[in-house]
Amino acid sequence: MTSRAADRARYDRATAHLDAPLAVVDLDAFDANADDLVRRAGGKPIRVASKSVRCRALLERVLARDGFAGIMSFTLDESLWLARAGFEDVLLAYPSADRTGFAQLAGDPKLAGAVTVMVDDPAQLELIDRSRGGGKEEIRICLELDTALQLLGGRVRVGARRSPLREPAQLAELARSIARRPGFRLVGLMAYEGHVAGVGDSLAGRPLRSRVVRLMQSAARRELAARRAAVVRAVRRVAPDLEFVNGGGTGSVQHTAAEDAVTEIAAGSGLYLPRLFDNYTSFTGCPAALFAQPVVRRPGVGVVTVLGGGYPASGAAGVDRLPVPYLPEGLHYDPQEGPGEVQTPLLGSPADDLLMGDKVWFRHAKAGEMCERFDTLQLIEGDRVTGTAPTYRGEGRTFL
Repeated sequence: MTSRAADRARYDRATAHLDAPLAVVDLDAFDANADDLVRRAGGKPIRVASKSVRCRALLERVLARDGFAGIMSFTLDESLWLARAGFEDVLLAYPSADRTGFAQLAGDPKLAGAVTVMVDDPAQLELIDRSRGGGKEEIRICLELDTALQLLGGRVRVGARRSPLREPAQLAELARSIARRPGFRLVGLMAYEGHVAGVGDSLAGRPLRSRVVRLMQSAARRELAARRAAVVRAVRRVAPDLEFVNGGGTGSVQHTAAEDAVTEIAAGSGLYLPRLFDNYTSFTGCPAALFAQPVVRRPGVGVVTVLGGGYPASGAAGVDRLPVPYLPEGLHYDPQEGPGEVQTPLLGSPADDLLMGDKVWFRHAKAGEMCERFDTLQLIEGDRVTGTAPTYRGEGRTFL
């Protein structure tokens, strides 16, 4: 029996008493992935990206482990909810226009002490001030550095379009604006290198493209390391008590951790290991989060139909954004239909061995987005469900 076949047998035994659709997290794999992230971080603390987990119980589980400290959140509403739940160090990774949330933040000393918000434009400071509603608490601020690699004098850009702040002088000037402005305190810098951390460099059947990606990423790491160090020096001259410099992502943990200027690493997807993180030369992990759909039809030889399954991931539309049929091994989508809103035909010889009601196990393309489809995660150890945990959705929280 192959390791994947053994995993299928375990998951089927563990959930035999449960009807699909359902979602599981294999805690043994989750913990092994956490250990590997810590090893790669080389002693620097890992801040957990909540959008990649979207389950409070699992955030608590990983933060209880040595090597992890703090949360990187994705909306202000989520940040305040987590802080009220007892999480004491929450970095909001994206700017917000949530005026109600800023009023709550400015009016509550506990929230103001726990949550740091992202700024890359003086207009965002103006919005926060207009939203205070009489609240006088000091707001903790983090600046974001644009990490994109620019070539040919800026005519070619590789990397996400995030912050407009790119050069040391730009960040130092905004730091000075914050220092002059009452009610704010600059405490951190963030630089997320998604073109390195979130792009696989070992694409099956595409050796030339894989080599191009590796060359690009090597050049991007060198350029960013030098520029990030210069930015940190410039900002520390304005704010010498800067508490943290955050960088990284699951795919670049060990590279970013090697930079002296970086004090902590961000990672989250590597805990669940969705399919987009299969194609890396620098690390391997264990798929830990899966969902199962039940067989409900047998249209013909070599075909079964499962209920639902059309759960595409965010990003530029493409085949790589689709969930992948994972167990039993050998199933694939009908290219004329793909994964459907209410039903999904699957082709392949394993279909002939599946019975009505059997589970087909899928891996999502991205990590936490799976949790937007399920209220509950079944927590598996070995071949038993040993607990359940509500997702954000299961707690009535859909932040985006």
